[in-house]
Amino acid sequence: MNNIALRNPLISILMPVRNAKPYLKDCLNSIINQEYKNWELIAINDHSSDGSEKMLKYYSQLDSRINWENNQGKGIIDALKQAFNSCLGSFVTRMDADDLMTPIKLKIMQGQLEEFGPGHIALGQVLYFSSTSLGQGYQKYAEWLNQLTITGKNWTDLYKECVIPSPSWMVYKEDLIKAGAFDSEFWPEDYDLCFRFFHAGLKCIPSDKVLHHWRDYEDRTSRNDPHYADNRFLELKSHYFFKSYPKTNQTLVLWGAGKKGKAIANLIGSQNLDFIWLSNNDNKIGKEIYGNKIRNQIEINKISNPCIIIAVSNPDEQLEIKTQLEKLDLKQGSDFHFFF
Repeated sequence: MNNIALRNPLISILMPVRNAKPYLKDCLNSIINQEYKNWELIAINDHSSDGSEKMLKYYSQLDSRINWENNQGKGIIDALKQAFNSCLGSFVTRMDADDLMTPIKLKIMQGQLEEFGPGHIALGQVLYFSSTSLGQGYQKYAEWLNQLTITGKNWTDLYKECVIPSPSWMVYKEDLIKAGAFDSEFWPEDYDLCFRFFHAGLKCIPSDKVLHHWRDYEDRTSRNDPHYADNRFLELKSHYFFKSYPKTNQTLVLWGAGKKGKAIANLIGSQNLDFIWLSNNDNKIGKEIYGNKIRNQIEINKISNPCIIIAVSNPDEQLEIKTQLEKLDLKQGSDFHFFF
């Protein structure tokens, strides 16, 4: 038995559940049907009112690997803390109660971690699906995320969007503890953990296999919860950016003077940091905004050792900016960061 355990260490799957009854059966079956068998599911019922608790109870009687508890607190962070405190696995992963695992998900991720060892994050490609028309924004997000994951270069776009969303990772338990586990004070909580993985020095393992199916529907939390609003994302990004800045002799540069650029300028001002403000908008170049004169973007050629926040959302303009900066031997993820 001990030899078997060593070859197939326990994986803990942590899953908050809130009013997920329409999707929960399929989700649980996708976990039961995993090719990797040595797992435990710790599902935390977060005050559901739709029969989710009854379904969890039924499945826990059907399969002893499925454990469930009622949330002693309230909300997803309390649920995750409670699940983590109960887990026994050497490896930890997350699951959302409305999604599906592919049958090879646990086997592939655990195998990656065994190969690369502690200090790494196992990832997988994702696929959105929906019973109705799928939102284009989600499709583009999945495509962008998969492009990063196939090379393991997720950290290069850390400030743009959440580069490791909640159901798409597995780590050694010791590394999750090192990153602060679910002791989150910020929303969105999955993006916060992503930043903490980065600051803990964890490395991303490339993956070219679709391991997780995301369900999109009208009532999805990320569509409706104010915790996932744009301003929450910006506050979170800025918090971690200022935590790691300044670096030795770098000049802080803000590129973009639109609505989002102005919001970032205000946040920089709250840190009492000096910065150079660039724009390609002729109507704004030369003007003073918040006491800072807007300069022509061409002046980037004159700035030595810059650290650049790019607050430009148009994809074509982003590509032009990236090309221009790479010609100056500047590197994305260290010398410049896309915030949108």
